[in-house]
Amino acid sequence: MLADTYNQTGEKMKQTKLPAEIFEVEMNADLVHQVAVSQSSNRRNVLAHTKDRSDVRGGGRKPWRQKGTGRARVGSRRSPIWKGGGVTFGPTNERNFKKDIPKKMRRKALFMVLSTKAKDDSLILLDELKSEGKTKQIAELLSKLPCKNQSSLLSLTGVDEKTILAARNIPKTQTIQTKELNVLDLLSYKYLVMPKEAIKVIQETFTAKTEEVKTAVKQKEK
Repeated sequence: MLADTYNQTGEKMKQTKLPAEIFEVEMNADLVHQVAVSQSSNRRNVLAHTKDRSDVRGGGRKPWRQKGTGRARVGSRRSPIWKGGGVTFGPTNERNFKKDIPKKMRRKALFMVLSTKAKDDSLILLDELKSEGKTKQIAELLSKLPCKNQSSLLSLTGVDEKTILAARNIPKTQTIQTKELNVLDLLSYKYLVMPKEAIKVIQETFTAKTEEVKTAVKQKEK
């Protein structure tokens, strides 16, 4: 598969060949959905928290004696039926929403989403992506690309603080390191913009180790 490559002025320069093992993977919607849900759950922050009767302050003294008052017996003012007492069956911050997904499944789903981006012309390659730390410069570049006025995810081959600072104030635009690409972030943005060097980073990060394992297994079998 070939993808158009643009320069810093938004002009088409040439076409870059995309590796088939990454950008020509058949889509499996169920697998992509499963991985996206797991990643969303893993990012979930548990905020709601209530105190049960063991966490509420007070209750050391019995409110009144057990018998002879004519009132119902009670042992602590921390009881849930008392005002200021504990909460019964309330949400706590001890809840765990983590979901484990095998690494092979995550990689396969990632390749599927990347393949869909390339097939739908939502993958934009640049000959290079450099910034002087000016938001105006990145905004002008994006306005000259097919992703104009659309949500875009900028994939950086390394930690480029100038580009990160320049892009963070642009609406519907986010930066991410290429080695940290994932299904959830790719699905959250319509376009993926990255320099052509990022393709090599993807291969080294997500396929090189797999090939090394396969080679080691074959050598052991021999």
